[in-house]
Amino acid sequence: MNNTDPVSGYQTYGQPPGPGRPARDQATSRRTALAICTIADVAAGLLGLWIVLYLLDANQANPFVEFVHGMADWLSGWAQDIFTMDTEGLRVVLNYGLPAVIYLLIGHGIAARLNRA
Repeated sequence: MNNTDPVSGYQTYGQPPGPGRPARDQATSRRTALAICTIADVAAGLLGLWIVLYLLDANQANPFVEFVHGMADWLSGWAQDIFTMDTEGLRVVLNYGLPAVIYLLIGHGIAARLNRA
């Protein structure tokens, strides 16, 4: 199988468009879906990276760690302190992991819907 799309099962670029759908509209829809997948993956990746850096006790004064922490805080601001528990590591995993999973589910769901339309 020669499929280079980010999610298996999507129609490849070389296949003809579906019935009643112009090739140009399909290409635009596929590019939009790919952009949405990429944004969701980057957001989830930053959140996951912050979880790993926190659990490995990374130097909080390092500029890279500060950047990742700032981006993770911004991306998960709506989900902060959903889970409050005594174990700090578990709290970080849940409060940053939940938004990462939600970004992946919503981003890839929207992309799949665009590819089917």
